[in-house]
Amino acid sequence: MTLVRFISADGASVLEADAAPGERLLDVGQRLGLPLEGTCEGQMACSTCHVIVAAEDFAKLPPASEEEEDMLDLASHVTRHSRLSCQLYASEAFETLTLHIPGGVHNMQGR
Repeated sequence: MTLVRFISADGASVLEADAAPGERLLDVGQRLGLPLEGTCEGQMACSTCHVIVAAEDFAKLPPASEEEEDMLDLASHVTRHSRLSCQLYASEAFETLTLHIPGGVHNMQGR
């Protein structure tokens, strides 16, 4: 299991959840009710599941594909540690992972 920690855009709240190996982090965040819309349902056709990976955790993840990088170009508040949560999966390779919700997030689904 991986303990996934989500930090709100303002840093005021932290939600944690266990993720099974192979579980998509978009699904974990949605389970917690976070504003990770995932409009394209993980098909990498939008950037509504953009998260910022904590600097100390970024190197743990496999590199982003060229397609993911292209989608991140469309996201707001992108940093060098930005990823699409639909492309990130829990792994036994890491025990914890911290993700920040970027500023300016607006969930059109109203969760």
